Amino acid sequence: MNIFLLALVIIVMGGILPLLTHRYMAFTKWVYLGITMIGCITGLFAIFSAPAKLQGMAWSCSWLHSFTLAFACDSLSFFFLIPIFLICPLAVIYSCAYFDKAENSIRTAVSFFCTNVLIAAMSLVTLAANILSFALVWELMSLSSYVLVMYDYEKAETRTAGYLYFLFAQAGALLIFAAFGVAFSQTGSMAFDQFATLPAEAKLVVFFIAFLGFGSKAGVFPLHVWLPHAHPAAPSHISAIMSGVMIKMGIYGILRIYFLLASGDLIIGQAVLVFGMVSGVLGVLYALGKDNFKKLLAYSSVENIGIILIGVGLGMIGTAKGNVSMAGFGFAGALLHVFNHSIFKSLLFFGAGAVIKKTGTSQVDHLGGLMKRMPIAGRTFLIGSVSISGLPPFSGFISEFLIYFAAFHGLKHNNITLLLIILAIISLTVIGGLASFCFTKVVGIVFLGEPRSGKAAQAGEGGRLLTLPMVILAGLCLTIGIFPENFIHLAFAGLTDIVKFGRVDTATIDTVSANLTLGSRLFILIFFVILLLRKLLYKNKEITKGPTWGCGFTQGTTRIQYTGTSYTRSVVDFFRPFTVIKETKVQLRKIFPGRTEYLRRIEDIAEVGLHRGLALPLLTLLGKFRWIQHGKVQLYIGYIILAISVLLLVSFI
Repeated sequence: MNIFLLALVIIVMGGILPLLTHRYMAFTKWVYLGITMIGCITGLFAIFSAPAKLQGMAWSCSWLHSFTLAFACDSLSFFFLIPIFLICPLAVIYSCAYFDKAENSIRTAVSFFCTNVLIAAMSLVTLAANILSFALVWELMSLSSYVLVMYDYEKAETRTAGYLYFLFAQAGALLIFAAFGVAFSQTGSMAFDQFATLPAEAKLVVFFIAFLGFGSKAGVFPLHVWLPHAHPAAPSHISAIMSGVMIKMGIYGILRIYFLLASGDLIIGQAVLVFGMVSGVLGVLYALGKDNFKKLLAYSSVENIGIILIGVGLGMIGTAKGNVSMAGFGFAGALLHVFNHSIFKSLLFFGAGAVIKKTGTSQVDHLGGLMKRMPIAGRTFLIGSVSISGLPPFSGFISEFLIYFAAFHGLKHNNITLLLIILAIISLTVIGGLASFCFTKVVGIVFLGEPRSGKAAQAGEGGRLLTLPMVILAGLCLTIGIFPENFIHLAFAGLTDIVKFGRVDTATIDTVSANLTLGSRLFILIFFVILLLRKLLYKNKEITKGPTWGCGFTQGTTRIQYTGTSYTRSVVDFFRPFTVIKETKVQLRKIFPGRTEYLRRIEDIAEVGLHRGLALPLLTLLGKFRWIQHGKVQLYIGYIILAISVLLLVSFI
């Protein structure tokens, strides 16, 4: 048996075991952790020990004696497998500490099983080589993740979030299968390698239908509506897997379908670039306006999907224009950001989960002062925040620099292409600034200042299983930032088997990598020099402590600290045309006023639009047909007979 297939078998077996031994949860956790780790490490070993052999791997099997399930691995599959086998085992370690209630042993065992099914399904999605095998493992991935979201099913908001996710997942799947149906009608084959033979018009139809389907899974605006509901509902390590890894399967699907079609149409790249810019700017804007910890991180995922799509769009435009450097660095930057986002977003969800578990709240304004009480979670979350903001010398800066580099290579073009590239550069700048502002808010209010609630004041650091994954991921964020050469080459290696635009000169890649490495190390050097100077200058000075400025109050309380709403209000108001702001306030009107209130809620224009423009009219229309459901079995049988009669009549005609 191939070592990679052996890894998948071990992972699935590791998921089955908890269903059999859930009564002995302490034993179950350690055995589950051990087997799953062995499976994931075996998968990583298969990827890196013999990548050439893995990339040439192909196998198939008969299903139901009528269909063939075909799988194959190329460089793009190879690249997307890395975050799966890197992030998921860390999430499994985290889950063993996160699930600590013995009375939930059955649902915990089911969660363990579905987690491993999800890992195996995502791996097979990247390997599927025909329509049928892709559809089968895609649905397996969606259904297993739905069960994971529904862990706390007794809560009404969890059920609502789960149903919404299921609706978008299945709607997206239907669009993907519709695109496959169009391709099959033209080629008569289920093999992916026949997609390139489609007529030019059919290629456009297939791509854009598939893009909407994959975009729903990836969380592309305005198909992201499920994301900010599912993440707060799911356990934090599941949120890490879904945001860090699973939504990237949507990006994989977009790239895969594009390279399979081998279309050089410029409009594809332009459309993807526009979706990327809109998703990036509005995603971070809504993240800025949210006070729920995990909902904020969910919208931040929409932002980063936007950044990835900007890179993908630039790569597609470069391909259409024959601009090798623009295409290569656009696609490579997008792939590297896929990898980087899987690391720092998983780190941030782990940090958020640790905070929520120890304080019992996900409201940012109820926290504060946790850097002293949870130093490991606080410092690793800070590293993740700097990384996601695209600041040096951390990983996010490297991948965003490659995308910038691709955009500047496209400035030699003209007309609408030049305008879009300039807008892409501006969008990346705006996204970076807003992301820095957003995570300044999170770190400042959650981890600095004074506790805003009793639970925040009593919080303490989690156990080793809870903090170890955060430390590993924080280390990776810094490692990629300081030693980016191998990771940049890894991103370009992901394009080896599917590049249709030519190859970027190796000397150019080496030069960019070397300059980025030099810049990052100089940044680190300057940072430590400043720290040393500060220590020397303050060496003989007396350090005193005093109360924080009390804004004129002689007895200050934690209530005079900035809230998330007050901190971000001016920036959110600047983008008011793109936000729906609802305020409830009781103003001061008397000399001796009573209790005052202020509530500000930022709503997503896509969610409001879908609710008002689609959901409500549809519910109104369907409500008019309620009389059909009357509870009389005889009439139901009559409906069936009538439907069969109509179908027979139509087939006869």
